[in-house]
Amino acid sequence: MAGKKALIVWGGWKGHTPEESAKVFKPVLEGEGYHVEVADTLEVYADEQKMLQQDLVVPIWTMDSTGTKIGGLMKAVAAGVGLAGFHGGIIDSFRNNTEYQFMTGGQWVAHPGGCIPEYRVDIVDQDHPITQGIGHFTLKNTEQYYCHTDPANHVLCTTTFYHEGVEEGAKGKYRLGTVMPYAWTRRWVKGKVFVAAWGHTFADFDTPEAKEIVRRGMLWATR
Repeated sequence: MAGKKALIVWGGWKGHTPEESAKVFKPVLEGEGYHVEVADTLEVYADEQKMLQQDLVVPIWTMDSTGTKIGGLMKAVAAGVGLAGFHGGIIDSFRNNTEYQFMTGGQWVAHPGGCIPEYRVDIVDQDHPITQGIGHFTLKNTEQYYCHTDPANHVLCTTTFYHEGVEEGAKGKYRLGTVMPYAWTRRWVKGKVFVAAWGHTFADFDTPEAKEIVRRGMLWATR
């Protein structure tokens, strides 16, 4: 991947630690030989020429509603620029932009009440280069996402809901035993897209498997 260009864009709700998460993966990509640029404004997405020059975009921008400035991003991915991200930075963004949600293949809907003690992530495609040789793993003291996902996604990992939720009115919302797609790949016209639903904060990436799958997902998605 030497000489490849990657753009990391971070911002939005600070509870998802976007800046700290960007600092986790910038050196990871640089270690793979990428030229990495980091931006903390959505204005960069409006520069269509700049976006088309990238080989990979890592969005870590969470809880924006409309997505009125992301036209350059959408065109770039359709033209072949890779897209790879995690948790709220990619699937809790631009909630009113259904075309963006179509591109990512999923959208956050809920989680069972903040941090839960632990949950397991299961590898369901053990032959894919992103997950090959990696076993099931456990994430602790973090969020578990309930998502709406595209049935056309290629699912790499799942998680199972065993927590009813602690927020008011949660009882009966989370059907225990529900198996949720939790990492996937897909195509968006000419571009490759990778999504991992974990990564509530940068601390999730202290779990080696969680970090390694995202690293590989970024390499896989790169043009």
